[in-house]
Amino acid sequence: MRYIISFLLTSATSMAAPIASAQTPLVVTDIPPVHALTALVMGDLGTPTLLLTKGANEHDFQLRPSQAAEVASADLIVWIGPELTPWLDRAATSLAPGTPQLALLDAEPTLRLAYTDTAPEGEAPTDKTATEDDHDHDHDHAGTNPHAWLDPDNALIWLPLIAAELARLDPANAAIYTANATSAATGITALDARLQAQLAPVKAKPFVAYHDAYGYFTAHFGLTMAGSVAIGDASNPGAARITALAHTIRDGGAVCLFPEAQHEPALLTQLAGGSGARIGAALDPTGSLQDPGPGAYAATLTAIANALTQCLTP
Repeated sequence: MRYIISFLLTSATSMAAPIASAQTPLVVTDIPPVHALTALVMGDLGTPTLLLTKGANEHDFQLRPSQAAEVASADLIVWIGPELTPWLDRAATSLAPGTPQLALLDAEPTLRLAYTDTAPEGEAPTDKTATEDDHDHDHDHAGTNPHAWLDPDNALIWLPLIAAELARLDPANAAIYTANATSAATGITALDARLQAQLAPVKAKPFVAYHDAYGYFTAHFGLTMAGSVAIGDASNPGAARITALAHTIRDGGAVCLFPEAQHEPALLTQLAGGSGARIGAALDPTGSLQDPGPGAYAATLTAIANALTQCLTP
């Protein structure tokens, strides 16, 4: 195993604060929300590496040579899984075979959902029931929705799992990882309560998003999503789908339409024309525009809630 070597502090200093172990693991993460959760657990003991650069698309990202070197030297990879970032799956296989991985989407008892939007006639349906065996590791848009971090209950499941994996690699600091995870869980529980109260007045207001990534968020907070332009993250909508969605919007089936970071809003703007539906702020489900760090998980969910309430509130 390769570890970050740190100098021990003096004994006087050690009485005032915990000392980072000489074997603090080098941890690599995929997207900002996962990086944030891992950073919360590591606390002052170390800083995980975030591979996805600010503003980048998580599906077709390409590692720089320096990032490939970080993957190759990692002691632990914490990520959603190949359903979301197949490029990291390929890198881990070729650069870091045998490196411990915590694929959060596969970790029990993570709540996993299928893509919930139903395709119009002529397109492939996406209402397959998701189970733990549905992970085909090829980012199959007809299967499991990988955006599981958008449900705070999953974050609460993952925090102790991250802490346990770090404790296994760094047993000297196990108690600190556990305490940090507990503290982070308290913060996420408070975030959940705040967002529940914020979103309660708009639960019955239907909206359309760019793609069907928000099933975890809408199910957890009881929101009404009337449809999406794209079934999956990278799929292009067919003519039948656009026509059906246009009828829904024109018939008053959506109060707001929400573009998405990394995607052009032109089609949504066209669909909204003459319908009375408003165009909301662009949603950013992976927090790609957030400043990375321990606050990015809360910031990502808060930004989505703010965009929804600002547009859906009369």
